[in-house]
Amino acid sequence: MEFKLHNTLGDSNARAGELITEHGRIETPIFMPVGTAGSVKAVHQRELKEDVQAEIILGNTYHLFLRPGLPILEAAGGLHKFINWEKPILTDSGGYQVYSLSDSRKITEEGVKFASHIDGSRHFFTPERAIDIQRSIGADIVMAFDECTPYPCDYEYARKSMDMTHRWLDRCIQQMKSTKPLYGHQQTLFPIVQGSTYKDLRQKSAEYIASRSADGNAIGGLSVGEPHEDMYEMTELVCGILPKDKPRYLMGVGTPSNILECIDLGIDMFDCVMPTRNARNGQLFTSEGVINIRNKKWESDFSPIDPNGHTYVDQEYNKAYLRHLIVSREILGAQIATLHNLGFYLWLVKEARRRIIAGDFKDWKSVMVTKLAQKI
Repeated sequence: MEFKLHNTLGDSNARAGELITEHGRIETPIFMPVGTAGSVKAVHQRELKEDVQAEIILGNTYHLFLRPGLPILEAAGGLHKFINWEKPILTDSGGYQVYSLSDSRKITEEGVKFASHIDGSRHFFTPERAIDIQRSIGADIVMAFDECTPYPCDYEYARKSMDMTHRWLDRCIQQMKSTKPLYGHQQTLFPIVQGSTYKDLRQKSAEYIASRSADGNAIGGLSVGEPHEDMYEMTELVCGILPKDKPRYLMGVGTPSNILECIDLGIDMFDCVMPTRNARNGQLFTSEGVINIRNKKWESDFSPIDPNGHTYVDQEYNKAYLRHLIVSREILGAQIATLHNLGFYLWLVKEARRRIIAGDFKDWKSVMVTKLAQKI
């Protein structure tokens, strides 16, 4: 994998760059739709490519390991072929899902024992196993196995967890070196900075990750309930330490305003389930603010979903019709809303990139974050 920086700003840490993988190029800043189990919910792969214009999507190690399972994925020739997606894929290591299974897992130095949420079967993930599974999945970018600490988190627990995550990282690096890709394309490992919301821990973790000279780096353990101000503070601190010539990925973030603020701080890559999950519940993100399409005020509003429309659905469907579908629990409602939200998120990062190149990102961002946060 190669990363090229094309533009930086004097009044901001925002950057416009380009990631080059064997499955294609990715212009940054970028938002990555989440396809947890090999599917971005309610969206065809064709729509992702042609309408949403996604350049990379996510898969999840934990979920894909459990279902369909590695034998199926390997027989198919990897996740790209299994789901008919020829563009880049990034896989989460499974650390976050293990974190969310707090009632049915046990963490030790060796790894994590957990019970499947599907059938209760017992499994054991080690850093080595997480790498092997991601080799079988075949993602272009794979994540190091880590522990995502909750918020709030006791300082001593956060410190011990961070130190263990660093030791796990070294085991992941060694496993990557001692194994080879299965499907003829290269795979790149991203380490993950941890440390909860403690400045000294985040600094130590960022320095440790930077010392490993990976081709890209991630920031984890944020957007787990902490105030936005804390997330921004930790992100700014870490971005000041991680190498400037490598891509920075902020995991699990977030709202449109979060994304613009963190682009300003120097983040290049984002993912979040918010645009798809919230769409299915009737919440739409637009260039003028947030819409709850279930509200009765939209019952006879025949205007476009977003007056500045960013996908074909904004022009073909009106608010009244989409409200009718969502209230009636019609599947088409979830599809239209999801396409709209994903299209909006991809437009937002592409417009941010355009503004960075033009040199007026800071002024544009200041106007947009106010608009994006309002409910209409």
